[in-house]
Amino acid sequence: MSSLSGKVQTVLGLVEPGKLGRTLTHEHLTMTFDCCYYPPPPRYEATSEEPIMMKNLFWIQKNPYSHKENLQLNQETEAIREELLYFKANGGGALVENTTVGISRDVKTLKWLAEETGVHIISGAGFYVDATHSPDTRAMSVEQLTDVLINEILHGADGTSIKCGVIGEIGCSWPLAESEKKVLQATAHAQAQLGCPVIIHPGRNPSAPFQIIRVLQEAGVDVSKTVMSHIDRTILDKKELLEFAQLGCYLEYDLFGTELLHYQFNPDIDMPNDNKRIRRVRLLVDEGYEDRILMAHDIHTKHRLMKYGGHGYSHILTNIVPKMLLRGITENALDKILIENPKQWLTFK
Repeated sequence: MSSLSGKVQTVLGLVEPGKLGRTLTHEHLTMTFDCCYYPPPPRYEATSEEPIMMKNLFWIQKNPYSHKENLQLNQETEAIREELLYFKANGGGALVENTTVGISRDVKTLKWLAEETGVHIISGAGFYVDATHSPDTRAMSVEQLTDVLINEILHGADGTSIKCGVIGEIGCSWPLAESEKKVLQATAHAQAQLGCPVIIHPGRNPSAPFQIIRVLQEAGVDVSKTVMSHIDRTILDKKELLEFAQLGCYLEYDLFGTELLHYQFNPDIDMPNDNKRIRRVRLLVDEGYEDRILMAHDIHTKHRLMKYGGHGYSHILTNIVPKMLLRGITENALDKILIENPKQWLTFK
């Protein structure tokens, strides 16, 4: 374990934290999302089977989970290689790839992309939501799950010697499933042994992040090394947000570029747009939480790639950062959010 202390573990090996540069803390580069296919209205069933074309692209943008090909991000390795080169050319240095067991993690492709582009890629250990857990996963004890997580970090994932550098994204539903609770407990146990970073995908309810932190804390997690993803679609109320911020984990606004009229997974909420995300980040900075904020896009479908007219992995650097500066977020604060906070989080204790 001492060999990991003070280092960041990428798919190409250990690196000094200061070499990461601007870091996106929640992305996907190769995955499938069939588990979350959302059947379209009857009149659009044929559209869901079509290839992605200009004439159906707007419909896909507004109904991303109802188009079957759109959910196969693993088919776009070459396009993603080009995007990562563009990301690097625009000042990007590293990203955390959050694909875990259940949504087609592919660490060999991640290693190839890192070699081809020079972008530091950190792969995630662990399991996605209960709906993707295998019978074997559900049958495991907390101790067995802990061993799996530790092995993926110390020895390699998916039968390879390519090691993960973070636990997560650990998938949670609402309400929390029993199998997910065991994985959370195992996550805390593994984190306590390794001093590694942890990242969580919360269920789509404002109470979910609070419940998850309680489970993790009871199991011994270091909250200061833990990221709560998807805050922008989960905790919309200002008072609740500031209450959650007091718990001490990282607050990740990771859906930049997502602007939906209708959020298929939770129709009761109006998904914030990028301007609202910027205002929330400004609020947290003003309230003294600039050392607890992280940002990303969570690209996990084809239509968000530049190849299909999407914003791509460079959107935050090329479009959001300039707008944040216009809205009074200082360069020092942005350097904390994009460089210092990811570096502190990803460094093994």
